[in-house]
Amino acid sequence: MPREFTRKDRVSDALQRELAELIRHEVRDPRLGMVNVTAVEVNRDLAHAKVFVSFVDTDSDEECQEAAGVLNGAAGFLRSRLAKQMQMRTTPRLHFIYDPSSKRGQDLSALIDSAVKSDKKHHLDSDTSSDTSEED
Repeated sequence: MPREFTRKDRVSDALQRELAELIRHEVRDPRLGMVNVTAVEVNRDLAHAKVFVSFVDTDSDEECQEAAGVLNGAAGFLRSRLAKQMQMRTTPRLHFIYDPSSKRGQDLSALIDSAVKSDKKHHLDSDTSSDTSEED
């Protein structure tokens, strides 16, 4: 019977949970706001991990790239904390990458909301105009 999840998948999930907690509680940098760890991809030999992050309350891509650079600067510190908390033979090197998908999702959601609002307004206007024409 094949395994449902590979070791690589389990390590990725564990790293994502631990890194989210470590970044929230241990990293004290004023350039970082709220950080969401959206995904972690570990290579086959578990030597490197790509950590995809998004940032709340950050508007421009330049600010997000700078914040990802801040996290890359703290990668050694985070790796040492991970090594203390996780029982692994080797702790992967961390590479933080800005993930724009959540920002794109927020933009699409706002676009959909404005389209729905516009559609409701259009229907209300047409209902009002049909009511006045029936009274005549």
